[in-house]
Amino acid sequence: MSTEDRTTGPTRQSNRSGPVVAITRWMENLGETGFAYLLLTPVMLLLSAIALYPLLRTFELSLYQNVLSDPEFVGLENYVQLFTGGASARLPGSTTFLPGVSTSGSFPFVHVEGLLRSALAVTLIFTVVSVFFETIIGFGQALVLDQDFRGRRWVRAAIIIPWAIPIVIQGMIFYLMFHPSAGFLTGPLSNLGIIASTNTLNDPFSSLLIITVADIWKTTAFMALLILAGLQSIDRSLYDVAKVAGATKWQQFKLITFPLVLPALGIAVLFRTIDAMRIYGLIDSVSGCTTVPSLSCMVVETFNTNRGLAAAVAFVTAGLIAIAVMGVIYQQYKEGF
Repeated sequence: MSTEDRTTGPTRQSNRSGPVVAITRWMENLGETGFAYLLLTPVMLLLSAIALYPLLRTFELSLYQNVLSDPEFVGLENYVQLFTGGASARLPGSTTFLPGVSTSGSFPFVHVEGLLRSALAVTLIFTVVSVFFETIIGFGQALVLDQDFRGRRWVRAAIIIPWAIPIVIQGMIFYLMFHPSAGFLTGPLSNLGIIASTNTLNDPFSSLLIITVADIWKTTAFMALLILAGLQSIDRSLYDVAKVAGATKWQQFKLITFPLVLPALGIAVLFRTIDAMRIYGLIDSVSGCTTVPSLSCMVVETFNTNRGLAAAVAFVTAGLIAIAVMGVIYQQYKEGF
């Protein structure tokens, strides 16, 4: 054996069994799913760091009182005050965090006025109602747009227009539609008993109804586009087989369309739920946070006066959004998607 072979032999053997080779072999043995998770790991770590630090910082601020000048550590006092009603005095106007309870002892125990003054109740009511109607209407629009008819491209473009309008401009449109002097819908709807005839934009129920309708008008297109993407991914040969088997339109929808579009529908509901629970701009541009309070309104309105309390509300809002996200993800996981 030559001198060159004696020196290069062990080196070659060590390179073949080094850490780089071991990592390469380990990556080669990963399945497609494992390799996909491996590629996503750096991005997930970066996003977790970006999202986790503000959340932890918010929780830290919520443990203090008078954050800007002479901060005082109060522990979980801000959360206790929120859930016991003690923080109502520090909130703007007559806003409360929890719904007001009836003192007469009669049923129902929570009166309507107390619900409409509660930021938590208003946020949940707005989220449930708006997401429900946006899903139903968006599903119908997606089913229509999934059909082949003349002018379908123009109809799709027209549906997107409300979604493309900025929130502030959208709020001003509905503000002018129900303005006491310039609005043209106040009279007809008040005659039907749907909204208040005077001070419409200062009435909590009327304003919440107007804001909910405005949100449905704007973001139904978003739901329709996501659901339409799921409908477009369905194999059309399944419908041909169903027709040959004699399945009706309802049976085709029940056994083919709805089960296969359900993952896209779940993602659409998830996105809209997160966005609805963070509503602020539309409320502020239509009626104001003192008329229609929401959790985001509470954070903004109390930020300059009591940042510890605002941080507590923000952290609770993040927790509620996390619960909603985990609920939708668990439902999809249970269905096998």
